[in-house]
Amino acid sequence: MLAYPSNERKHTKKMATQREKEAADYLKKHKIIELMDNLTSMLFFYRPENPREFLIEQLEQLKMSQQCGVKGPSLFNNSNLDAAFGILDPTNQKYITFAQYKQALITLGIKDINECPEGVNEDRISCETFTTEANQGLQKCSATYEQP
Repeated sequence: MLAYPSNERKHTKKMATQREKEAADYLKKHKIIELMDNLTSMLFFYRPENPREFLIEQLEQLKMSQQCGVKGPSLFNNSNLDAAFGILDPTNQKYITFAQYKQALITLGIKDINECPEGVNEDRISCETFTTEANQGLQKCSATYEQP
């Protein structure tokens, strides 16, 4: 076994720590973890016959979203959001409370929530408002690139 002098071990450990920090900074800067999480979630949800082709299509859609501002890949579509709203509004009142709206968006993984959506003053968030806000939040979440 090779024996390293104490200061050489410290230097090697410091280099490893610096490289780990640089790697973590790189992953954070380029949102690599979020990208991989999103792609993996879509693979498990859709279970395509050709996963590689599916991933290529998702990355192309993400690139198009970045370049042209079109909607990027997402696990949820409007019918999913309508169904979620329906669960929150079982008596079909056509609105949910702000607390329900906020918790639903958090459950969908949306972090940057509009705290003043239409209907907040009356504590009545419509399905249209919920769907619009959810789509915008999901788009921001799935956009694993710099946004203006």
